[in-house]
Amino acid sequence: MSGLLALLDDVAGIAKVAAASVDDVAAAAGKAGAKTAGVIIDDAAVTPKYLQGFAPARELPIIWRITRGSLFNKLILLLPVAMLLANFAPWAITPLLMLGGSYLCFEGAEKVFHVLFPHANHAIDEDMSIKDPGHLEEQKIKGAIKTDFILSAEIMTIALAAIEAPNVWMQAATLAVVAIGVTLAVYGSVAVIVKMDDVGLYLAGNAPTPVGRGLGRGLVKFMPVLMWILSVVGTAAMLWVGGSIIIHGLEVLGFGWLGHLIHDWAYAVGHAVPAAWEGFAEWTAKAAMDGVFGVVWGLVLIPLATKVVGPVLARIGN
Repeated sequence: MSGLLALLDDVAGIAKVAAASVDDVAAAAGKAGAKTAGVIIDDAAVTPKYLQGFAPARELPIIWRITRGSLFNKLILLLPVAMLLANFAPWAITPLLMLGGSYLCFEGAEKVFHVLFPHANHAIDEDMSIKDPGHLEEQKIKGAIKTDFILSAEIMTIALAAIEAPNVWMQAATLAVVAIGVTLAVYGSVAVIVKMDDVGLYLAGNAPTPVGRGLGRGLVKFMPVLMWILSVVGTAAMLWVGGSIIIHGLEVLGFGWLGHLIHDWAYAVGHAVPAAWEGFAEWTAKAAMDGVFGVVWGLVLIPLATKVVGPVLARIGN
């Protein structure tokens, strides 16, 4: 009996350690996931465009296939690479973060440039030339998964840089939790967004009360506005996150003058308002300046990406 009680006591001790580890992983995953908020918002804003032109019955199956592709990107392709970098080449994390931040700045600035100077969208022209719906669906899914890979790489790198874990196993478990949680949050949100207009149409035509039918019509009218809001917020988040990553990376590499200047200006803005608004004003000023830097850096990168990087990648792909 004493042996059994000792065994049960050991099991209880192991369970306590395991529970603490789970709590640590969850806490670290939440902290790391919060760092990726800007990229997550953009991911949720970008994905619905891949569903335009498809029958409502195909929307959820397409989202599910993109979700599976995203999980494969994060857990099978990117997680092992991230762990190798963290444990054997940690010096490479900052340059990779800056590379990803530059991509975010480029994407955000390109969207701003397109709004200011509208030009033809070659991707839409290519889609219009595809007559077979099945082939178009496959092309759209492949395009969405490729885009997801880039955004996922940025998410995983940002999360990895934010994780403070005592050992490699806790680090890997935390990163896996972040990967799964972010993927489900993004594509679950996308599923809700793309089906909301169908819900509105159903309520508008079938709700038993005038209030329900009015709610349905309101949903249908609001969805384009929501998509526009998501697009604007996603672009702003890309520029803010991208700009802040580049500025922080420069500080890590020993070029901290710009980061210090922005900090000082934001500090001055925070102390120019009532004390109750000081923290909010300082954060907003810093985020705005990071975003402005992101726009400027992205605009610098546009000719480089379109005239040099793009043609080189196209040749490699062919």
